[in-house]
Amino acid sequence: MHVQEWLETVPAVAVYALVGLVIGLESLGIPLPGEIILVSSALLASQHGEIDPVVLGASATAGAIIGDSIGYAIGRKGGRPLLAWLGNKFPKHFSEGHIATAERSFEKWGMWAVFFGRFVALLRIFAGPLAGVLRMPYWKFAIANVLGGILWAGGTTAVIYYVGIVAESWLKRFSWLGLVAAVLVGLTSMLVIKRKAKKAQQDQQAQAQPVAAAE
Repeated sequence: MHVQEWLETVPAVAVYALVGLVIGLESLGIPLPGEIILVSSALLASQHGEIDPVVLGASATAGAIIGDSIGYAIGRKGGRPLLAWLGNKFPKHFSEGHIATAERSFEKWGMWAVFFGRFVALLRIFAGPLAGVLRMPYWKFAIANVLGGILWAGGTTAVIYYVGIVAESWLKRFSWLGLVAAVLVGLTSMLVIKRKAKKAQQDQQAQAQPVAAAE
């Protein structure tokens, strides 16, 4: 069943809870389609008065901020062994190359990596835990987390909702295009990250070979 069609069958309160939960778990570090759920829910709100876009945006924002905060706490306590464990459980998302790419982003951009990481599908699952592992000062993380959560979750809800209002008659027939666009954006960003991660992994292997030969 289409995501939006399925959302139409559940009460508004359940939609708010689902959006907050999925985005929260994704921000915590569990690979879930938070962006797809958010976009579909915002489109649904634009076509059905039962769903309040303000409450929806607040639920998404709360889930993003709380999830990232929990991820930070877990990462700070678990450290490197946590990343190794995640790599075993989710090798496609937490491979050595992906982690190396994310670490370089944190080293280069600091708290801005947390902020802008909200807008990249794959980096959303890294931001909180990795910030904790790298022991980023909490006040820096909190500022970037709150601002990024508000702008991404609240902003996405607002933009998709008002686009739906303006083009309501068109979206009633082609609402799936919004979902397809979100998926394409997410896939594109993921492919870019994967390409960088693969290059980072190859660089690490190339650096390790001379060391192994010397031993």
